[in-house]
Amino acid sequence: MFSHVMVGVNDLEVSKKFYDALLGTLGIGPGVANKNRYFYRSPTGTFGITTPINGQPATHGNGSTLGFTMQSPEQADAFHAAGVANGGTTCEDPPGWREGATGKLYLAYLRDPDGNKLCALHRPAK
Repeated sequence: MFSHVMVGVNDLEVSKKFYDALLGTLGIGPGVANKNRYFYRSPTGTFGITTPINGQPATHGNGSTLGFTMQSPEQADAFHAAGVANGGTTCEDPPGWREGATGKLYLAYLRDPDGNKLCALHRPAK
């Protein structure tokens, strides 16, 4: 559905360190520079970080969450731990299984250094 997702950041190098570590747990290489942006490419899409083009401070979306697909609960835990170790903060409930209308999910939430909310999501095979 999506070709790419881009989030605004205020300190490009702090955020690059965070996302290099975070996305590295998914096997994605370090961000590739392009002007005031870094891009992370995978076979299924692109994730980018940028300082806002209009020169205003980056702000996070209240109520927004970016979800990343995980292959296992262990990968979700590694993703979460890498984020917290590199300037992110945990949020919501601790990483773990949740039951809901969509079935059983393993979720791990955190915020990046600019407050963007991220979710590691593992959906077990049926």
